[in-house]
Amino acid sequence: MQSLSGKKVAILAADGFEQSELIEPKKALDRAGAKTVIVSPNPQKIRGWKDKNWGEECQVDEPLERARPDEFDALLLPGGVMNPDTLRQDRRAVQFAKYFFRAGKPVAAICHGAVTLIDAEVVAGRLMTSYPAIQKDLKNAGAKWVDEEVVVDHGFVTSRKPADLPRFIEKMIEEFAEGIHEPPPVRPEAREALVGL
Repeated sequence: MQSLSGKKVAILAADGFEQSELIEPKKALDRAGAKTVIVSPNPQKIRGWKDKNWGEECQVDEPLERARPDEFDALLLPGGVMNPDTLRQDRRAVQFAKYFFRAGKPVAAICHGAVTLIDAEVVAGRLMTSYPAIQKDLKNAGAKWVDEEVVVDHGFVTSRKPADLPRFIEKMIEEFAEGIHEPPPVRPEAREALVGL
């Protein structure tokens, strides 16, 4: 496993995050030597979703209102249906996520986690995957969506579901270790998506 010693990783989440998609990547990042920080609009705790019920609570390390994205080296966006739906409606959360793309810093999003990135207007022209139910939303936002276990596009790592976690974690650590990436070339679908904005 590659070392992430000295790297500080933001995990942006709200209530209803898919429990395994936060806990397992966080453990892997911690084992690799990263300092992980759970950032949330909730000031103290967030509760996960496991199977068809509420799961465990996680302590919020840094309230979103105080978090500065420039202090982090990478961003992790776990899924769950409620979690990203809450984040996309929070202007601070959207701007926080958008910063990483503008700065060329690596981002990893799994399952429904990419929903927040639609509102951040950063998926146009990006090759990515997600939970199949949101593929049309991503395509409408200009993404090039594919049905694959894990997709990497210039430091942007995406996967579809909890079953993809082993490969997702492997690629996430690899991209986070590499650090800042050059921006991707502007693809035709990105130009089309930007027309009229």
